[in-house]
Amino acid sequence: MSDTTLDLNPVELATELTIAWLANPNTRTNADDVPAFLNKMYETVSVLVGGNATAAEPEAPAQEYTPAVTARKSLASPDHIISMIDGKPYKTLRRHLATNGMTPVEYRERYGLKADYPMVAPTYSEARRTMAKSIGLGRKPGQTNAAKADAKPTPAPRKRKTEETAAE
Repeated sequence: MSDTTLDLNPVELATELTIAWLANPNTRTNADDVPAFLNKMYETVSVLVGGNATAAEPEAPAQEYTPAVTARKSLASPDHIISMIDGKPYKTLRRHLATNGMTPVEYRERYGLKADYPMVAPTYSEARRTMAKSIGLGRKPGQTNAAKADAKPTPAPRKRKTEETAAE
């Protein structure tokens, strides 16, 4: 390889990568996915090699999404949050977003929401908080209520020796 010149043909490199991908026993694919994968490999290799300028085309502008409701209306009720995707009320948006293939960050970016836009309805959050406190979550071991959280735990009183035990 030191004396020979490397032939960086994008078509051959993409073909070799696709063959290696198909040879992997862990790759489960159908015949319809192979041309798309080969095309993507060709575009990627062409950009890396610098041979094909058409592969480096600028991306299409991001699609504009129109929300089903306004941000103000989605937070109008303390009992639920209305989704901007479908306009339905939810106590928590995380599972709804996951079924739509989104994360909370992507959801906020898509609809131009602030970083502190809530994903959980206030009353649901408070109910969960109250339940967690009632079962003792968030306390250190041995504490029984919030009043004792500030005080130091007192040791158990010592038993005094009585005359009977001292005589023995």
